Amino acid sequence: MPAYKYMEELWRHKQSDALRFLLRVRAWEYRQRPNITRVNRPTRVEKAHRLGFKGKQGFVVVRCGVRRGGRKRQNHRGMVWGKPKHQGINHLKFERNLQSVAEEKVGRKYANLRVLNSYWVNQDATMKYYEIILVDPSHTVVRNDPAINWICNPTHKHRECRGLTSAGRKSRGLRKKGHRANGIKGGSYRAAWINRNTMRLKRRR
Repeated sequence: MPAYKYMEELWRHKQSDALRFLLRVRAWEYRQRPNITRVNRPTRVEKAHRLGFKGKQGFVVVRCGVRRGGRKRQNHRGMVWGKPKHQGINHLKFERNLQSVAEEKVGRKYANLRVLNSYWVNQDATMKYYEIILVDPSHTVVRNDPAINWICNPTHKHRECRGLTSAGRKSRGLRKKGHRANGIKGGSYRAAWINRNTMRLKRRR
């Protein structure tokens, strides 16, 4: 079995004794370190390479921890001076997933780099940890590589904030194909709605 395939199978069985022990020890280590910290090499090499990581100059991997759970509404003493419909404080959920939140946090801290992708590495009772793959758009090695230099285009600045990464597209409901994607034809559900609700007449009136 090839090495990467072996590692992939190992990570697939997260409840095996070996991985449970590793994850427990690593979770302890991650708690001692800053929430956003750069790592020398990816924890899951085969996963990182599948998501576009290359082991050369211009590529950076950063680990980020995000607090688990819903998003409590930020109101002083829980008082909403409005209608009863808006008085919920505790049982609210954030629209995007925690992985895209981690990407956004890292994208803000490393503002000169571009977020390429990310993957899960660990979690405990209070935190989820993701590793984010970043690319330096001003590095010569990246600019000269035709496989990755698309990310140097200025339209890809802060793509993590606009839901263009894989995790961001998931929360937008864009990870669908075929008949299940009827509601998102045209790029998003808003585009599909506009297409369906726009009257088109044969000639100008």
